[in-house]
Amino acid sequence: MKKTIILLSILSLTLVNQSCSNDYLDTKPTEQIAIEDLLNEYNNNEGAESFVTAIYSKYLDWNISSFAWIGVSSITSDDADKGSSPGDSGSDKDVLDALTFSSTTPSFQDVWEGHYQAINRANQALKYIPLLDKADASLKNRLLGEAKFLRAFSYFILVRSYGDLPLVDKVFENTEDDRAMVFTRRSKADIYAFIEKDLQEAIDALPDKSAYSGNNIGRASKGAANALLAKVFLYEKKWQQVVDKCDQVVGYSLTPNFQDIYKISGENNSESIFEIQGKGGPGQPGIQQYSQVQGARGAGGWGWGFNTPSQSLVDAFNVEGDTERRDATIIFKSSTLYDGRVVPSTVENNYYNYKAYSSAYTGDDDSDANIRYLRYSEVLLMKAEALNELGQTSNAATYLNQVRNRAGLANTTANTQIEMRNAIYKERRLELAMEHDRWFDLVRTGQAQAAMAANGKVFKVGIHEVFPVPNKFILEAKGLATQNHGY
Repeated sequence: MKKTIILLSILSLTLVNQSCSNDYLDTKPTEQIAIEDLLNEYNNNEGAESFVTAIYSKYLDWNISSFAWIGVSSITSDDADKGSSPGDSGSDKDVLDALTFSSTTPSFQDVWEGHYQAINRANQALKYIPLLDKADASLKNRLLGEAKFLRAFSYFILVRSYGDLPLVDKVFENTEDDRAMVFTRRSKADIYAFIEKDLQEAIDALPDKSAYSGNNIGRASKGAANALLAKVFLYEKKWQQVVDKCDQVVGYSLTPNFQDIYKISGENNSESIFEIQGKGGPGQPGIQQYSQVQGARGAGGWGWGFNTPSQSLVDAFNVEGDTERRDATIIFKSSTLYDGRVVPSTVENNYYNYKAYSSAYTGDDDSDANIRYLRYSEVLLMKAEALNELGQTSNAATYLNQVRNRAGLANTTANTQIEMRNAIYKERRLELAMEHDRWFDLVRTGQAQAAMAANGKVFKVGIHEVFPVPNKFILEAKGLATQNHGY
């Protein structure tokens, strides 16, 4: 059967669908479909689900969740170093580590394209699912909510990374207006407003996490949409809205033992709000080399050795006496891991990322370790930060202390608003270390210049608050878009 193809190279806006199976992640993109085939081939529950399956599966890809994103979100920060062997640049991980990157640094293009590919798949779902009149109406409503959540999730990552963005809110149809949509950068304010709208509509459509079971575990839920919207409000400094949304994240609890969160057995547990699901192994959909690129390198190792925890991070744990979270975040030479694996002294780096460790890793490229993106502990810390900014410092301590106490630490001694602010910032670093948030936290809180200087890096104020837009995009825009200042 002849297929109609819609393509725009920089954003890879192809009309892609997924085949179906019993597991909503157990698929890979297989074909491009013609609109005229839609009602014949996809007009049923499985067909409707396949459009959303395509979005979830995109988050397993190399260019959206793996090497480039690890470099952009983690190696840039003071929590991590490039790692690996001194002579192995990892394509561009050395310049990301040194903050000497440019608009032609490959990782920025990968992250940009990967998320716009996910956004395009969400746009396809939102356009075509309503046309499937033989699919169950309640299922379609939930699937549309999932698509809006995932679209908002990708836009949130992009706006934090690049600032002003093209707002692609529908399937590209190769018109002049659509070309302008794809290549004209809209203001951050416009993007945040769009994210807020998508998430509020997702909240209205999605069920609680408890409604999912079996192969549906891990799908976007009402709690995930509320938590992500609270985080969006945090970045916008809409403090009361942060509190309001955190209050609506219900049905979750802290995992008593911090290390248990990051074991395979701890995936999607009571603290988990949203994770990228990776199964891994022969015939299983895993996150492409997420664990492999961060595994211990050298004699007796099991990976490439990139994104190693920095001495700055180790020292931050030690200053607080925070051994429980330190030892669940950082793999040390000669230590014995929770599954009995002994890390030999012959590996090349002193430290590795424990949170990316997969105990079932057997050399398969694709990781079965999930990426934790939203946890209940962060909801508590967001609420604490917002309450403190609203002048309710003593109330803020209540939520901060829940996180500290779980880590075996005493209640905070912070009394003033400034002391509490700094205490919360420190707690976010230790609690969320190596979880792809540190760089963005430093930028949004104004700590980046000092933190980078303390780690031997130069953060250029007025430039490094956003990353460069990929040069390939600027060239293809042909005057419709300009580069971020300083690049």
